[in-house]
Amino acid sequence: MPHNPSTALRFPRLRQVNVRRQQQKGHAYYLLQDPFELIDDSLLVPQAFGPLLALCDGTLADAGAIRQAAAQRYQMTVDMEAVGALLAALDEACLLENERSAEALAQKVADYRALPARPTSHAGLAYPDDPATLTRLLDSYLHTPIGPRGSDDWGTPNGSSPLDVKGVFSPHIDYQRGGPVYARTWQAAAQAAQAAELVILIGTDHYGSDLFTLTRQSYATPLGRLPTETALVDDLAQAVGSEAAFAGELRHLQEHSLELVAVWLQHARRGKPVALVPLLVGGLHSFFGEKGGPSADGRVRGFVETVQRHAAIRPTLVVASGDLAHVGPAFGGQPLTSASRTRLRAADDELVTRMVAGDGEGFFQAIRRVEDRNNVCGVTPGYLTMKILGEGVQGQRLAYDTCPADDADTSAVTIGGVVFG
Repeated sequence: MPHNPSTALRFPRLRQVNVRRQQQKGHAYYLLQDPFELIDDSLLVPQAFGPLLALCDGTLADAGAIRQAAAQRYQMTVDMEAVGALLAALDEACLLENERSAEALAQKVADYRALPARPTSHAGLAYPDDPATLTRLLDSYLHTPIGPRGSDDWGTPNGSSPLDVKGVFSPHIDYQRGGPVYARTWQAAAQAAQAAELVILIGTDHYGSDLFTLTRQSYATPLGRLPTETALVDDLAQAVGSEAAFAGELRHLQEHSLELVAVWLQHARRGKPVALVPLLVGGLHSFFGEKGGPSADGRVRGFVETVQRHAAIRPTLVVASGDLAHVGPAFGGQPLTSASRTRLRAADDELVTRMVAGDGEGFFQAIRRVEDRNNVCGVTPGYLTMKILGEGVQGQRLAYDTCPADDADTSAVTIGGVVFG
């Protein structure tokens, strides 16, 4: 069906996009980026037009109604031609929820599913794409010391790995900053990774808020392809709701949280493939106000019970891909001071202690109590991993580090490595 611009611009509603402030030639813009990348280019919109973007919520009939609402709500005077041009640009960029973007989305999904595997998006950029070079790099991190603001528990009596590792909490930060913590974590998990016949890989979804996002695509790495266990994916989709489970499937394409950990999994397995379930998960903030928390949610229970049923059949490794705190100006907070770094370390220690105790509910409560003020992005992967492994699971802390997140060293991302057994 041909695209009808006049219809497309009726009741315009902006799709969920990533918005960043950007300066260009002395002018202030919003950079609108489509997480699904339906077109190759992003769109720059003058920051003065921010109110117009906010009014593209699907409730106003057309450019005229948006112009009138801008005058009434924001005392903003803008001519009709400018509003029309903005809507046309948003439509052309497939950033409005309409026929054009729906067709582009359907084609992008079809193209993705037709690929032999989900291609690497960070190989050759964040890490080497040559297998031999990559292997040497990952091996080298085992002998690289943890930073002065971290701790190295690997190889100590308290940090030695359990006899029967069933789960891993791994960082997903870039290798340059997190390599030593990755290396200690995956060294402790290596035997379990090699013995596993199924790996459940749960990673933070940085671009969406859907609780569960599945894919049937296998995952490519420079060290070999990890074939997705589609039968289990189908069972999980039935447990959590098929339509919702695949609605954001394209976010798998650019998301690093699974890819960077899948590489370490393949490295630990020496390139030998293993059946994989790659899963992106959103935050648990919607449960902060609910008495029962996530464990009372039918989707969470269905997911956990389905994984447990399959894990009982064959050796299974559950991997949580998550970093800890994200604090400082780089994340919209205040610059870190000596005192705030001390408080941050104490908050992280509480979370790691909860993991070591296998206390998934306590882990969630520690986040809910402070309303996730430290922006911990590994909450959902860590929580689900502990719930899957069940009562009696114990964790062992392997390493912790504080990674700088801006040039002034006033922001930080904290990371930790834990194995469960």
